[in-house]
Amino acid sequence: MDQSTLIALGGSILFVVLAYFLLAGETNTAGKRARSIGLSGGGNTENERTGLLSFLKPEDTSQRRKQIEDSLSKLESDQKAKKKQRKSLKAKLEQADWKTSPGRFSAISIIIGVIVGFLALMVSKNPLISAGVAFVVGFGLPRWFLNFVIGRRQKKFTSNFADAMDIIVRGVRTGLPLGDCLKIIAHESPEPLAGEFRRVVEGEAVGVPLETCLERMYERMPVPEVNFFSTVLNIQRTTGGNLGESLGNLSKVLRGRKLLREKIKALSAEAKMSAIIIGCLPIVVMVIVTIASPEYMSDLYYTERGRKNMVIGAVMMVMGTLVMKKMINFKI
Repeated sequence: MDQSTLIALGGSILFVVLAYFLLAGETNTAGKRARSIGLSGGGNTENERTGLLSFLKPEDTSQRRKQIEDSLSKLESDQKAKKKQRKSLKAKLEQADWKTSPGRFSAISIIIGVIVGFLALMVSKNPLISAGVAFVVGFGLPRWFLNFVIGRRQKKFTSNFADAMDIIVRGVRTGLPLGDCLKIIAHESPEPLAGEFRRVVEGEAVGVPLETCLERMYERMPVPEVNFFSTVLNIQRTTGGNLGESLGNLSKVLRGRKLLREKIKALSAEAKMSAIIIGCLPIVVMVIVTIASPEYMSDLYYTERGRKNMVIGAVMMVMGTLVMKKMINFKI
């Protein structure tokens, strides 16, 4: 066997050995254990190459796409669950800053409905009408008042939130830490802004992360301004940057939203007044005619057909008022 043949044979053997070590899977104990863990965790059941040339293997895009879709669906389901939780009676009581429990609130509503229903039964002598009045007053009136308190509290909060951002901006630019700026807002701002930031400061003092405190603050005060503030702080903590400049831009945005809200309120004032006049005019006319000429309105009050017509008219008036309110109620 000549020298060239020996060189070719040795090169072939060396190539086979190198290819085995480069492309073969793990044969040691650690490799087997890692592969068994991967398979038990629900990974791919195919034999995966983990040699030095494993990067030449094409990426499994379908598996990656499935993971992304699962993550997005889980995130969407979590957002829906949180949104549904914010609309519960317990969450609404927290948003109104009432210390009562949902059970006690429901019991008070039932008691009010029973009392009003009994009074309606004594006046109308009609169980169906009294039951309807009891349901409307007992179920609708307390929740309407609760939503009214929540809306008034949120308006007070948003009206002073831009000033709170300015306090943080000035404090950060002068060298104060963010926690001290939050303490200044908690002690010197008007309610309910001071109370909400006081809870954030107290939670952070006992070791709760700031992101969690702001998330709970958004649950108690579900307004876009709190969400903007939380997003800015999370982005700044993750990527860094000038916190004073970021919050200064946020303050400008909040003041612009407030100015736009006031402008919409001024432009829709005429439509609101027209809706109020249209809604109150039939009732006022009915009361005046009843006082001036009771005999003329007796058929409406004391006959079966008159009562039905009065109920139909009341339902139509309520529906028309709700439609007008929906048309002139602008939210930004």
